[in-house]
Amino acid sequence: MKKMLLTLASFFCVVGHTSLLFAQDFAAGGPLGATNQAGTFVPMSDNVKVYGSFHFTESCTFDPERNLILSMNRGNDAGSDDGYVSLINPDGSVHTSKWIGATRDGLELRDPIGSAISNGILYTADNGSRHLRSFDLETGEPMNSISIPGSGFINGVAATAAGTAYLSDTPGGIIYEISADGDVSVFTQGAPLNSPNGVAMDNDGNIVVVNIGDAAVITYDPSGEVVKEESAVEGGNDGVVVLENGIKYVSSVRFGSVSRIDSSGNAQLIARGIPSAASMCYDSRQNQLVIPMNPHYAMAFIPL
Repeated sequence: MKKMLLTLASFFCVVGHTSLLFAQDFAAGGPLGATNQAGTFVPMSDNVKVYGSFHFTESCTFDPERNLILSMNRGNDAGSDDGYVSLINPDGSVHTSKWIGATRDGLELRDPIGSAISNGILYTADNGSRHLRSFDLETGEPMNSISIPGSGFINGVAATAAGTAYLSDTPGGIIYEISADGDVSVFTQGAPLNSPNGVAMDNDGNIVVVNIGDAAVITYDPSGEVVKEESAVEGGNDGVVVLENGIKYVSSVRFGSVSRIDSSGNAQLIARGIPSAASMCYDSRQNQLVIPMNPHYAMAFIPL
């Protein structure tokens, strides 16, 4: 019996080693596929769906033109250049595993956290390098990389059509404003900010911020004045989205819930029990919320 167990162990060890020997990596920038026996790359056939491809996804954003979810994957180490952006279909299956990634044209993406899309540009807070990065939404080609001097942990991001971005520094208790020309300034800091996290824009051009330190949902006008203070049902919040009708949805990474806040400021829970509900996005074509579950390598989908 002992000899049989050793033989089986040796067999599985050899099989595992062989699998690794012949494994094919996901190519950054291209669709899923594999190199066939003739040595030709073949895209994955339409009758196959792959799920997963996440590695500590902290945020997502939705591209309505292509009907795709873009997920920011932090990678293995904030100090290494192995972060990447995946393209995900609305049903959760993988479209492109590493659309933007470390192996694409020597790109460095060290720790992408928050994300936003505006006017054909993808913005991401690359915390590992303390830079706000931007990419062409159609091609994925790098555009700008703007240093945020003195920042502690850059996190949520939102952007206007004119190219102004708003970026949260969670431990610093700061919201930065980055102009389209790359000028960085402090938009607001101090109370009522309490470890600010998610940032979003509303239809009036206001900036909406949620705190991870409490349940506050704060709306600032473009001059930095507080125009509204609301509260989610639970605190420890990470993500916020604002719909065209003014309804807000807030995800709590600490307590795993999603709050809905109506235009009158009334809040109610619409979902609970989501482990590590991080910075979510709104899929406007399928009318659903998509919530990264960062250390669990998964995404949750909530139809509205």
